[in-house]
This record gives sequence, C-alpha cells and structure tokens, in this order.
Amino acid sequence: MDQATNRARLEPTAEGEGADQRAAPRFTLLIRAAKLVSAQGEFVCVIRDVSGTGVSVRLFHSLPACKDFALHMPAGAVYEVTRVWDRGNEAGFTFAQGVDVERLVHESAEYPKRGLRLGLCFPVTVSILAGKFNAVVENFSEQGARLTCDGLLAIDQTVRIAMPDLSGTKQREVRAKVRWRRDNHYGVVFDDTFTLGDFARMAALLQAPALLDDSATPTP
Repeated sequence: MDQATNRARLEPTAEGEGADQRAAPRFTLLIRAAKLVSAQGEFVCVIRDVSGTGVSVRLFHSLPACKDFALHMPAGAVYEVTRVWDRGNEAGFTFAQGVDVERLVHESAEYPKRGLRLGLCFPVTVSILAGKFNAVVENFSEQGARLTCDGLLAIDQTVRIAMPDLSGTKQREVRAKVRWRRDNHYGVVFDDTFTLGDFARMAALLQAPALLDDSATPTP
C-alpha cells in the first residue's frame, strides 16, 4: 500500500471534523505504541497518523466511552486530546493545543525501542522452590514488571508468576527473573515477553473487560 492510499484510509470522514484539521499537513508514522489515559484507565494504542491538530490511532479493543483523553508517549511527552470519531478499532482525536509535529515524530524516531509501561495494580502469585507467595504488580510492560512480594527473592532468581489469562477464566503462568530489589519491592524481566496485542488486551481485561467484547486485532 502506497503512502497516499494509507493516508486516505486513515483520514476521518465522520461529520463534525473541522476544515482546519483536514487542511493541516499530515504525516504517516510507522507503528508507534503509546497509551491513552482516561477516567476509565490506561489503554494501549498504536499511532498511525498525526498532524499539528490531530492524531489517529488503532486499538486492540473497543475505545472507552470517555470523550477526553491524555495521549502518553513512551519517552514521557503527554498530549491532551479529545475524541472526534471512532470506527471499530480505529479512532481520531484533536489536540487540545497546537502540537509541534516534528518534535513528536523526532521523539518516536529517537526512542524506537523504549517500552510502554502501564501503572496498573493487580494481585498475583509468585512461586519459587521454597513455596508460593502473594504479590501485587505495581506496574508492568511487555518485557517486565515491578511488584511487591511477601516472600524474600534473590537477585537473578527465576520465579513463576501466576497472573490473569486473557480468557478471563484461568491464570497464565509467566516465567521471569529478578533484576533488582529494594526492601519488598522487586523488578522482574519476563522470559517470554507479551506481544503488543496481548499486552493491550491484558490492560483492558484488568480495567474494563467489557471493552474486549466485539474487539478486533488491528493490522499494522
């Protein structure tokens, strides 16, 4: 698919889109993960198209019903946005204030491998040879997590973490290795990392499982 076709496919066509937004120069980005934060939680998205006035994204589930969101980039930049249209697993937003597109694009190029981290808390069980311990994940990414654990874990120790499965009816066991420790706080790196899609759907499952109903997996 050439750039012009891709751009046309991602342009919103719903009523209510302003002429200024249609006239603004647009830049098609390569797949770039970000998160949309609303009153319902933090949700993973993929930025596909951006201009100085708005941005279009793809999701791995339905969009929360909120109108106002904050778009968080992996490198730390935050942009206040308002939803103006959505179609299935695609949505378009306007920026609350003008955006320096070159800076946004430069950030995406400068930090292409920086992981997206979600500040979600949920209980898990950590298993080691000495037994099983209750723990709470404080935040996590596709590659790892920070957690508090009742048991004493050693640096470089291999652990098994039982966390919710995407089926919603059982648990998924994830092997991980302890990378750092401060009191009862630990940082672990997963042996088998999450795909971006599974990571996004896990976030939805933990915060608003109804969003997974009739969800679709976006094609990059």
